[in-house]
Amino acid sequence: MPVHTSESSAAGGGRGKGVGLGLALGSALAFGGSGVAAKPLIEAGLDPLHVVWLRVAGAALVMLPLAVRHRALVRSRPALLLGFGLLAVAGVQACYFAAISRIPVGVALLVEYLAPALVLGWVRFVQRRPVTRAAALGVVLAAGGLACVVEVWAGLSFDAVGLLLALAAACCQVGYFVLSDQGSDAGADSPDPLGVIAYGLLVGALVLTAVARPWTMDWSILAGDAHMNGNPVPAALLLAWIVLIATVLAYVTGVVSVRRLSPQVAGVVACLEAVIATVLAWVLLGEHLSAPQIAGGAVVLLGAFIAQSSAPTKASGEPVAGGGPEREPAARETSA
Repeated sequence: MPVHTSESSAAGGGRGKGVGLGLALGSALAFGGSGVAAKPLIEAGLDPLHVVWLRVAGAALVMLPLAVRHRALVRSRPALLLGFGLLAVAGVQACYFAAISRIPVGVALLVEYLAPALVLGWVRFVQRRPVTRAAALGVVLAAGGLACVVEVWAGLSFDAVGLLLALAAACCQVGYFVLSDQGSDAGADSPDPLGVIAYGLLVGALVLTAVARPWTMDWSILAGDAHMNGNPVPAALLLAWIVLIATVLAYVTGVVSVRRLSPQVAGVVACLEAVIATVLAWVLLGEHLSAPQIAGGAVVLLGAFIAQSSAPTKASGEPVAGGGPEREPAARETSA
């Protein structure tokens, strides 16, 4: 019978954490590419809400076979599936787009990415689990860096409803991280993350159908070309990227990463999404970065590094700071 030493356990925990960080970065990269692909479609004439509906409904269709395969989840975890669909899929998307209709995009992004701080509050005061100072410092640095990345000062204006909508998007994003982690301590009874994502997308698609009213959409736009920095690109190709990469792959890698790390660490790493989106817009859309944006991106990277490097792995037996000892490593995450 093999003997597992503390060193081998630590090595296994380190590998699991490394995989989790890789998945979290992949998720941020996939989510960050959604705006670059969506903007040409919007400029071609599609309503933003119609793009969101196409994104979620298309992803739900792709994941439908997995929903059928994991149909037992409907009976065993109905609240989890409903909550994931309403908060992590429909809620984030609808609240964010409603917010940017009233306040500048940069302000909305900054408020939405207060989610990692809210996750820390949830872990500390609701779950009553300790949080390390390094994790808190990482959140503060990430939020400050994001303020520079989105150049929040360039469009400061006060709209109470818009700010409340952006805060609602942040709360829904907290739901994404917390619900992605649900059941990771259940061992063999843990809900399959692919099944949770599949049903979450189905629920989100149903909710967004009522909001976006896709029957009013000009479908002919998808048969033509959109323009990315002056270059024609098939609209169908952009939509495929949004559905397959920026939604399906992004959610899968995100949820699995949350289960391998923790909601609070994954939340800080997810702040890189805004940095990645800004860099991709610079490279692919010709939207040049200013010096404050570049500096802000570096600060976000520093915050993410501090938060994850000091967090004990779940199997370490140390206080929960960014990870936590209570749960065994499980499959982890895919995000809206």
